[in-house]
Amino acid sequence: MVLLSLALLITGCSKKVKENAPSFGGDIAYRYLVAQVELGTREPGSEGHEKAIDFFKGFFQKYCKNVKLQKFSFLGYNGQFFPSTNFIISFRPEEKDRILLCAHWDTRPRSDNDPDSANVNIPTPGANDGGSGVAILMRLAEIMHKNPPPIGVDLVLFDAEDYGYEDDYDNYLLGSRYFARNLGGYRAKFGILLDMIGDKNLSIKKERYSLKYAPDVVELIWKTADELGIEEFKNKKMDGYVIDDHLPLNEAGIKTVDLIDFDYPWWHTSQDTPDKCSPESLEKVGQVILKIIYEKYDEI
Repeated sequence: MVLLSLALLITGCSKKVKENAPSFGGDIAYRYLVAQVELGTREPGSEGHEKAIDFFKGFFQKYCKNVKLQKFSFLGYNGQFFPSTNFIISFRPEEKDRILLCAHWDTRPRSDNDPDSANVNIPTPGANDGGSGVAILMRLAEIMHKNPPPIGVDLVLFDAEDYGYEDDYDNYLLGSRYFARNLGGYRAKFGILLDMIGDKNLSIKKERYSLKYAPDVVELIWKTADELGIEEFKNKKMDGYVIDDHLPLNEAGIKTVDLIDFDYPWWHTSQDTPDKCSPESLEKVGQVILKIIYEKYDEI
């Protein structure tokens, strides 16, 4: 991201029934964050990227029968085409009313902001920037397998979000742009993008494009966090706008909020490692999402 100014689970009944949200389990999500980093850097064209595809495919197919790998490719700066993959995991695909939850799984192929100039061409580990949002989606899949949600839920992992050079916005958000161009009639009541939400010193402010496109969803999220006593969701606007995967979705008509803590000193550096993240931060964001899925899905 750049700062700028469906699996049918057999339940015997498809009727929506509200129930208390399950517990999230931040420690488990943190293990999923670490597991991603252990695969290596996950930029398109890398060995870690290929390993991650197999890893995610195996993981999500354990918990969901409707896992789609959406393949595409893009032309890189070196003239090479990079095969890329979005993952679409759908719970209760028979339900017309749906929520879209998403994150990007790729990592940046360079560490532009690294204070050590010797590291600027080294790919980022992507613990927070990529890994944290995906870790929450992985944990949600595990939970929804055991506790079928009362509404259709689609988990989408976008590839090639972070490929472009700084200021070359045409080469960012490639996976979400491809997804948005190929909806095929797919609709969702709303979407929530999870990006860089694992920071130990978590502080999530209201992102300005989210307020522009989906003010009611922003209100629902912050109201839910307040009810849970989660103070890391700050009742403040970000200073700037964030170009992120929520933009192609909003432009395609799926109102989507970007949950992001942009005050992260290790953004786009070689130091974006698991020790900068915490289970507690993942727990807080994950619990807000679960409460929306199970208790507040009909408030939008």
